[in-house]
Amino acid sequence: MSSKVFRVLLLSAALVCAFALGTIAVDWRGGPANAPLSADPFWTTAQTNGLTADETANIDIYDRASKATVNITSTVLQRGWFFEIYPQRESGSGFLIDDEGRILTNFHVLGGGAPKIEVNLLGEEETRRYEAKVLAVDEVNDLALIQIQPDKPLPYLTLAEDVELKVGQKVLAIGNPFGLEGSLTVGVISSLGRSIRNEDNSVLEDMIQTDAAINPGNSGGPLLNSAGAVIGVNTAIYGPGGNIGIGFAMPIGRARPLLEFVRSGGAAQRPEHPGFTSVFLDRRFAQALELPPGGYLVAEVESGSAAAAAGLRGATREVFLGNYRIPWGGDYIVAVDGRRITSQDLLRKILALKKGGDALKLTVLRDGEEQEIAIVLRSEGQQRL
Repeated sequence: MSSKVFRVLLLSAALVCAFALGTIAVDWRGGPANAPLSADPFWTTAQTNGLTADETANIDIYDRASKATVNITSTVLQRGWFFEIYPQRESGSGFLIDDEGRILTNFHVLGGGAPKIEVNLLGEEETRRYEAKVLAVDEVNDLALIQIQPDKPLPYLTLAEDVELKVGQKVLAIGNPFGLEGSLTVGVISSLGRSIRNEDNSVLEDMIQTDAAINPGNSGGPLLNSAGAVIGVNTAIYGPGGNIGIGFAMPIGRARPLLEFVRSGGAAQRPEHPGFTSVFLDRRFAQALELPPGGYLVAEVESGSAAAAAGLRGATREVFLGNYRIPWGGDYIVAVDGRRITSQDLLRKILALKKGGDALKLTVLRDGEEQEIAIVLRSEGQQRL
């Protein structure tokens, strides 16, 4: 073979090899450009948009509840150091409870009776703004009911008043933390029956503690169960600043007197005190007096009161137990509305849910036997809760 022919064959072979190598391009992933994506070690063939049943439930609850959760801005006119007037704005959340525009929120979100309250309702295309009026407030439980005048029926949330809550159950919080509208956080109930001090140094009783992130701006928003029903009103966080995993919500059942007040057109009013004083006996004192553990010894019954009309009996004398002077001879209350007494606050908590005309049912121990006494609570006659 001539050298010329050999050079032609060698050149041809080189061109064929170059062509073959050129078709196997290497892309940025370090593999062949036409290799299937599943062969790439940095990618997976798993369905990345696949959702668990729990995630799907969260999304469904959010889709429904976020449409009924609102942003509330209140403007209060304050007087400055040099007596100048300036507006101070408070911001929080709330949620619709019916299709007529009634919104439940915290009293402190309203800035202590602000003259101007604006409600922003998130829409699919734009945010709708309404001016709201205050229907009623319950400062004791830090709750308020306001109303807007929508031009069409609005979505609203269902209240789960009678649902028994359990530590560990899943909860979802929706609100507007730091003005970030429509934010969702998920967690569990961390504890029940907590007592915390409010900003005005009053005590909020029987609060729900949760680790679902609650931040400034979440106040007044709904705390939901896994069915999407409201079990509480997000009210407070532990300590100053933002979330550290400890938030508190007012149980939705505490809103009952407020709602009844509005639904009755103001006729449903707070009850007067039933008209008796009592001393709580813990297990140690009760055993020493040979009484059932946990209860209230009735000390005094006010003449002409609802308790007197029901026949409740007060103490006739005093006995000494160590250094303690204890009223003796009256009724010993062992249950209220069918609930056995296990804590000093039970009576106060039950009274907080009553309105004028309701019955307070007491189970008392009298002369060694249990009896039922029903005290019909009288209205205070107030026009404001």
